[in-house]
Amino acid sequence: METVTEQELQAYLDDALPLERRAAVEAYLETNPEARERLRTYRRLQEDIGALFEPALLEPVPPRLLAAALPPPQRGWRVQWWQGAAASLLMLVLGGGGGWLLRDQLQAPAAQWVAAADSQEPLPRLAAMAHVVYSPDVKRPVEIDAEHQDQLVAWLSKRLQSRVKPPLLSAQGYELIGGRLLPGEQGPVAQFMYHNAAGQRMTLYVATTAAPRRDAGFRFASQGPVNVFYWWDGRFAYALSAGLGQAELGRLAEAAQRQLRAS
Repeated sequence: METVTEQELQAYLDDALPLERRAAVEAYLETNPEARERLRTYRRLQEDIGALFEPALLEPVPPRLLAAALPPPQRGWRVQWWQGAAASLLMLVLGGGGGWLLRDQLQAPAAQWVAAADSQEPLPRLAAMAHVVYSPDVKRPVEIDAEHQDQLVAWLSKRLQSRVKPPLLSAQGYELIGGRLLPGEQGPVAQFMYHNAAGQRMTLYVATTAAPRRDAGFRFASQGPVNVFYWWDGRFAYALSAGLGQAELGRLAEAAQRQLRAS
């Protein structure tokens, strides 16, 4: 029997274990009742700690701590642009404030499908924040790349406990880079990332809902350089984010929605 270390058990619990080791750890757990019980104890402890500190995590972060967390200025307008966007979104999400600008007029053909956005809805804020955090990453923008799409789909579907598959948007000029797992308000969230020939990146945020929900159309929200189209369909909530114009992003959202409904 292959040896499994304590560090690997901890990484398995945190969903941080490399894919090539997950099968070995799961086989080890099946034949080792003591290790299974130890893992259950760790999980209960993790849940107890989370419940204990959740009220503190929901409190607004003091402005002095937010200011201290910002990196020093760096040369290069590209880096400064993304730092500014990330700082704005960080303060928006952690501070719990408003600032999302609603756009009532659309130039895209699907204007009649877009409903008024709810400024209290957390979905577009969370999706935009995740986009700003991960889309600038050059070395590791995703956890599993598109070359291993079958593994990506299987892993994310298992974690979300529902079949989740990224729409393919090659016909619209966007290729899938890959995806990753994120924490969400009601459980795990999948993020798929795309890019076009010019290097423009776009992310699709996929979360599950407590109860099935279907709305008549898209909603639109904007914060700084990030625009978001979001919608619900059954148990899933979707949000497409990018630094694109509203009309172009709306067409991409329509294409993504058609594929997701057909899958």
